[in-house]
Amino acid sequence: MDAADAQCIAALVALEREKRLATLDPPDAFGLCHDWRLWARPSQLPPEGDWRVWLLLAGRGFGKTRSGAEWVRAQVETGAAKRIALVAPTAADARDVMVEGESGLLAIAPANDRPLYEPSKRRLTWANGAIATLFSADEPERLRGPQFDAAWADELAAWRYPEAWDMLLLGLRLGEHPRVVATTTPKPVRLIRALLAAPDCVVTRGTTTENADNLAPSFLSAIRKQYEGTRLGRQELDAELLEDLPGALWTRDAIERARVGAAPSLRRVVVAIDPAVSSGESADETGIVVAGLAETGHAYMLADLSGRYRPHEWAARAIAAFHAHHADRVVAETILAAIPMGVLWSFAPATAAGIATGLQKWLAAIPDPVWQLFTVGYLGYTGGRSWEKIKGASK
Repeated sequence: MDAADAQCIAALVALEREKRLATLDPPDAFGLCHDWRLWARPSQLPPEGDWRVWLLLAGRGFGKTRSGAEWVRAQVETGAAKRIALVAPTAADARDVMVEGESGLLAIAPANDRPLYEPSKRRLTWANGAIATLFSADEPERLRGPQFDAAWADELAAWRYPEAWDMLLLGLRLGEHPRVVATTTPKPVRLIRALLAAPDCVVTRGTTTENADNLAPSFLSAIRKQYEGTRLGRQELDAELLEDLPGALWTRDAIERARVGAAPSLRRVVVAIDPAVSSGESADETGIVVAGLAETGHAYMLADLSGRYRPHEWAARAIAAFHAHHADRVVAETILAAIPMGVLWSFAPATAAGIATGLQKWLAAIPDPVWQLFTVGYLGYTGGRSWEKIKGASK
């Protein structure tokens, strides 16, 4: 069967297509049954163009897994990829969804070209020599070293450690045009927003209802009744990227309205520290911000240097910020930070002489008095870090 005949069959409605396939010789029917281009909706097919990242941002049940798996299969069958990374939020997700799932790589493969799956080695091997290796985004360091010419990143918005994405991209360096497909339900995390703004990323959006023909009617009825029109439904079903939490003190629009190009002359500048209890990958961030007060009474947020640091690291950053912004003093929350505060003292006792000025004053300023300044236009932003660091916004 030639390409023209295949295109004619693809143009038929589903019922007529199945009838037409039933009249074909077994070899032709077998080939067409596994030709994803005949069965996929246009939004499930990879876009044209010279992209590096294809971000498939879609609701639950849209068919994201099938799209990702079929893209990988096409890369293998055409010889476009020989070393492939399969990365999911956890090792179990990679195994249960990307490989063994109902729309995973084993299920969609033709019987005569099914890859050999070796769970103990986290590896699939095809007859043509192509190899796909499974990784967990919970272990970013596992992606340090291996190199690939293609990758499939599943549920990217649910990855706990964004550095796993960085490690993946750094390993995507084989072949003439290495590419990655990221399939995910949207969440307003920094990584997703960065990809939406990236010039080498092509975005496809889709909703749950687009795949209604392949979903249980009872499921569709139940989710529409319970979630249609809700925030959860807008995110999980309609694939909307919801920026703000209900009732959040700090909204993105309000932040942008308060942003200024530069602060005026300031009569007081303070570096404030809220140390985390630990410094591991799962620890909270240590908050480090620089704020100033102008002669007019307006307050300005000058910098946010928050991050996951060991005590000597955040101490060094706080001291550097003190000097860079010509601050008057450093204030810090001391309930959980008695030992780390000692480290800061040991680094530069004269510079940090204003530290530990009192927990009560620190806590009294958050969030209500600061919020009152903000709402009446007395608080401005001259800079700022990523949106998810702003108190009251989702991460």
